[in-house]
Amino acid sequence: MGDEFASIAGSGPLVLAIAVAALAGLVSILSPCVLPLMPGYLSYVTGLAGSDLDARESAEGSVAVKTRVSGRVLAGTGLFVLGFAVVFTLLLTLVANIGFALKTHQDALNIALGVLVIVLGFGYLGWIPGLQREVRISKLPAAGLVGAPIFGAIFALSWLPCTGPTLAAVAALATTSGQTSRAVTLALAYSLGLGIPFVVFGLFFRKLLGVFRAIRRNSRWVTRIGGVLLILVGVALVTGGWNHFLVWLLTTFNFGQELPL
Repeated sequence: MGDEFASIAGSGPLVLAIAVAALAGLVSILSPCVLPLMPGYLSYVTGLAGSDLDARESAEGSVAVKTRVSGRVLAGTGLFVLGFAVVFTLLLTLVANIGFALKTHQDALNIALGVLVIVLGFGYLGWIPGLQREVRISKLPAAGLVGAPIFGAIFALSWLPCTGPTLAAVAALATTSGQTSRAVTLALAYSLGLGIPFVVFGLFFRKLLGVFRAIRRNSRWVTRIGGVLLILVGVALVTGGWNHFLVWLLTTFNFGQELPL
C-alpha cells in the first residue's frame, strides 16, 4: 500500500495538482504584501503612468493610441510574468530533484514538508512574528519593456518571504513526485495563477479599479483563507491524507490512469 500511495502521489491526477498550484499563485497575488503594489509594478514594467492607462480606456483616445498602449501593457506584463516564472521553475525543479534523491525516505520527507507548510500557514495568518517580513532588492533595472523580465526575476527572489508560504505548498507537491516534468508544470501553473490576474489588471486598469479596491479592503480575509488552505495542505501531507484523497479520486473518477497493482 505504501508503494501504491507513493506512485499515486507522483503520477496522480495532474489536473488536481495544477489547480492547487494555480490557486496558490492567486492567493499570493491577493496577499496584502503584493496586491497594493500592483499599480506600481504595472507602471514600472510598461513604462506607462496611470494617466496613460486611463487614456487608453477613455472614449476620447484614438484607436491607434489605445492599440499601442494595450500592446505595451501586454508585452510588459507578459515579460514580467516570464521573468518570475523562470525563477520559480528553476526553484521547483531543484526541489523535485532533491525529492527524487530522498525517495527512499518518502514518508519522513512528506511529514517534514507538511510540518513546514503548516508553520508557513500560521506565519501567513500572522501568528508567527517575522515570517511576513518583506525583503526587497533595492537596485532595480531601468523601467520599461527591456527591464520587465529582469524585474520579474528580482520580484521572485526578493518577495520570497511573502510568496514563500504558498510556493512552499506547491514545492511540497512537486517534491513528493520527484519528477522534473511535473515540477515544471506546477511551477508554470503557480506562475500563471500569480501572473494572469496581473496581466488582466493591466489590460482593464480602469474597469477593475473598483474590484481592486474591494479586494484590498478585504485583504485580511484573503490572507486568512490562504493561511487555512496552507495548513490543510500541510496536515494532508503529514497524515497521508493527500495520498488517500488521490486514491479516492482515482477510484471515483476516470483520469485515464490505472491504479498500480
